[in-house]
Amino acid sequence: MTDFQIKDKFYLDGEPFQFLSGAIHYFRIPRADWHHSLYNLKALGFNTVESYVPWNVHEPEPGHFDFSGNLDVKAFIKEAEDLGLYVILRPSPYICAEWEYGGLPGWIINEDLHPRSSDPAFLELVDKFFARLFKEVGDLQFTHGGPILMMQIENEYGSYGEDKDYLKGVYDSMKAHGADVPLCTSDGAWLATLRAGTLTDIDEDILITGNFGSKAKENFGNLKDFHDKIGKEWPLMVMEFWCGWFNRWGEPIVTRETDELVEALREAVQLGSVNLYMFQGGTNFGFMNGCSARGTHDLHQITSYDYGAPLDEQGNPTEKYYAIQKMIKEEFPDIEQAEPLVKESTEQANVQLQGKVNLVDSLDQVADRVDSLYTRSMDELGQHYGYILYQTDFVKDVDEEERLRVIDGRDRAHVFLNDKHLATQYQEEIGEDITTGPLEESNKLDVLVENMGRVNYGHKLLADTQEKGIRQGVTSDLHFLTNWRQYLIDFDRVDQIDYSLEKDFKEGLPSFYKFNVTFDDLEDTYIDLSDFGKGIVLVNGHNLGRFWDLGPTLSLYLPKAFLKEGVNEVTIFETEGKYAPSLSFKANHVYKKMEED
Repeated sequence: MTDFQIKDKFYLDGEPFQFLSGAIHYFRIPRADWHHSLYNLKALGFNTVESYVPWNVHEPEPGHFDFSGNLDVKAFIKEAEDLGLYVILRPSPYICAEWEYGGLPGWIINEDLHPRSSDPAFLELVDKFFARLFKEVGDLQFTHGGPILMMQIENEYGSYGEDKDYLKGVYDSMKAHGADVPLCTSDGAWLATLRAGTLTDIDEDILITGNFGSKAKENFGNLKDFHDKIGKEWPLMVMEFWCGWFNRWGEPIVTRETDELVEALREAVQLGSVNLYMFQGGTNFGFMNGCSARGTHDLHQITSYDYGAPLDEQGNPTEKYYAIQKMIKEEFPDIEQAEPLVKESTEQANVQLQGKVNLVDSLDQVADRVDSLYTRSMDELGQHYGYILYQTDFVKDVDEEERLRVIDGRDRAHVFLNDKHLATQYQEEIGEDITTGPLEESNKLDVLVENMGRVNYGHKLLADTQEKGIRQGVTSDLHFLTNWRQYLIDFDRVDQIDYSLEKDFKEGLPSFYKFNVTFDDLEDTYIDLSDFGKGIVLVNGHNLGRFWDLGPTLSLYLPKAFLKEGVNEVTIFETEGKYAPSLSFKANHVYKKMEED
């Protein structure tokens, strides 16, 4: 049995050990590609892989757990073990990670509780999740002969709160369900966050690590000072050494120069243990992109989580990879390295449109209807992600145009009157007057609302804006309209769409577009969406995530794992009424030229 201890240094089987670790999120990478990514981590010369465990996708509804397919964390850990890698697992209830709601399940919004606190109602839910999770990972700890050397209690809690009873509650739950490897916390490497986010007043030592991306000497110095302050002689570790950064809609791609990164990382590995965040970012498939905030304004993150990492979104080595590999060999001459694996990409142009149909004509095929007197929020209706269409009828009260307002809606609303586009409002625009123009005696009003992703970090984690859909209602003149038909759109049902209704197609409305594509060679590819507006893409039922002509990306990564021999069905749901009669597949991402570039 492997013995791992934390004393003045890390010790593995009695010998000093230094973590050279990289972050790979199994839930952001197709299962078929796990080996490729983990092999490349080992080939770099690293000895450990780190991953979060996202609560929200493992428990999508209360008491309903999913550890299958891409979510089979046990299989991911075993794949790492087979390649000779150790594992750091971060199963904390909150993960941040630029992931929807920081990994908290959307359904807890309806619960009467205070997340990330010692509220017994929240800790009870955490305990139920850990009870199920440890059935998957408990036997994979090194204490049971597995590769997991260490686990994390909470993530950057010092940047959020200082409720020590909460940290103690998470700790107690992990221990109760079988966590018997050393535990840790990770926080920003300065006094305020370290003091607030650490657990120091229990009998067991909980290792304190720091997060930073440069100035290792200074940040490790701060961490060492805090260790000394609490009377601990511990090894220094940066749990997240940021090698790049995430990206937001409407902003240029964030870049970090390779040479600068390599020298900053060199300084870090000379002083302590390192977990490179991210080693491979992967993709925010589906509706799992996160959101940050600047003041009251939400900054929604894009589908690609490339992160400027050593492996790109596809999993191939970048310039950073080879430069880091060279530096690691210089610092550790005896380390074993290998040539990385490289995947191929394929291209195909002018794939012709097979059919198109408006959303309003497909509602009986792709949506469940819930009627209520007043609008209900997305979360009240039990749909925590994606889109909801709100629909009602109202009569004309005045001969001239009427004034409509969407009251307390999130995040983006398309307003249609009698199947004609009136307005699109986003964030602070929602609530502004919308003038109707001439009315008919009886009028149909449609409001399509998109949840663009909940804030995953910072002060808005518990804000009212985390509840999506239309929270209060829609007014005509000054009064709230009633008798709403609410359609919960289920994209798992796109195979049921009847494209014979194309004969009724109207331009300018949210619609579905069908393409069929056959590849000579099944390889990774990128769908060029430059000619489309905003929406999502599904390929053979796999939700690739969001696209938006706002940029910076104008394409979506399509992994080989989601393709099949023969005909592949591509369904595009587009909300702006912008589309093209053909579709192209490229070998690389397509980017929009941003003004700041």
